[in-house]
Amino acid sequence: MPSVPAVILASQSPRRRELLTLIGIAHQVLPADIDESVMPDEAPAPHTERLARAKAHALAERHPHAVVIAADTIVVVDGEILGKPRDPAQAAQMLRRLSGRDHTVYTAIAVARDARTESAVEAVRVTFRALGDDEIAAYIATGEPMDKAGAYGIQGYGATIVERVDGDYFSVMGLGLRRLVELLARVGVRYAFDAGVVADATRSGA
Repeated sequence: MPSVPAVILASQSPRRRELLTLIGIAHQVLPADIDESVMPDEAPAPHTERLARAKAHALAERHPHAVVIAADTIVVVDGEILGKPRDPAQAAQMLRRLSGRDHTVYTAIAVARDARTESAVEAVRVTFRALGDDEIAAYIATGEPMDKAGAYGIQGYGATIVERVDGDYFSVMGLGLRRLVELLARVGVRYAFDAGVVADATRSGA
């Protein structure tokens, strides 16, 4: 039987945990504590990929024999990165800015194993319908916007304000599953539909 590598998710995001569980990948949650500041003149895609790789490396150093999955998601509008709002007023400002127009969600995934790290970035265009101030206030009152980049979550109440998604829906949620399976294969781990991550492709000769 091929070996079954331990999988660590370097994130406290309940959405990412749910997505791994959805496709049957058993995992342990160990969040990475890194500086997520934007470097001077750093573009959105390189920024989010750098953070995902840094999160993966932070856990891989402590757990060298595990498969570490890390991700980072940002919302970008007019070239500006929108992080998590610091308070309801900033959440309202973000939502008014996104109302009735499109923006880009970048999600980077990094997978580390045995001193090797593979990563990639997905860019997805998301369009909001027009939102009134009362509707924005009601959405913020649910509490959902406060711990999410761009002040919304597409998998919750925010699904009702998204008009269109051009690209990978799961990347907007925070973990593109198709891309994840590809990156796992690159580090020598095969995904099986019936049992999640089950095979060490490198050692089994796959």
